[in-house]
Amino acid sequence: MAHATAVAQPVVLADVIPSTRVRDVALVVGGALFTAACAQISIPIPGDPVPITGQTLAVMVCGAGLGATRGTAAMALYWLLGMVGLPFYSDGDGGIHAAFGATGGYLIGFMVSAYVVGRLAEARLDRRPIAALPLFALGQLVIFAIGVPWLAVSLDVSASEAIALGFTPFILGGIVKAVLATALLSSAWRLVGGR
Repeated sequence: MAHATAVAQPVVLADVIPSTRVRDVALVVGGALFTAACAQISIPIPGDPVPITGQTLAVMVCGAGLGATRGTAAMALYWLLGMVGLPFYSDGDGGIHAAFGATGGYLIGFMVSAYVVGRLAEARLDRRPIAALPLFALGQLVIFAIGVPWLAVSLDVSASEAIALGFTPFILGGIVKAVLATALLSSAWRLVGGR
């Protein structure tokens, strides 16, 4: 009697690549570098310490594409490399002042968001647009849930002022980034034949 060998289905997109420790390290480093590159897509908002950047799109893509563990590790590496002074944050900023300054909560939020998005992607919620869009919207809300209170404390402003500075100007961009992440991930899954 012949035994059929079951082919393991990829849990997240990164699992399409054969598994090795080198692959995992390369994916984490690549995720951190991708986020650093997206951080340089930066549009300043007059009078606001928080610019519009491509970082949150990178967080969504890394979290879903790499999964919870690797996605979180990529964001932690991104945060650490910027903290030691590499010009990885928005507008080429870096250093301890940036890692813990007014936008530091968003940077910490990247790690939490990558974990949440990655865990939900592992449950296959990134594969179809109807589930992926709310997933990526939730991922961005996680970032704001940490970043906005941090901003309020850092700038010593009220909650309503922090929301006006650190959330309201980013709603439209967040929706656009959620749509882009949805299109990227669901298209990638179609290309590799995942369901």
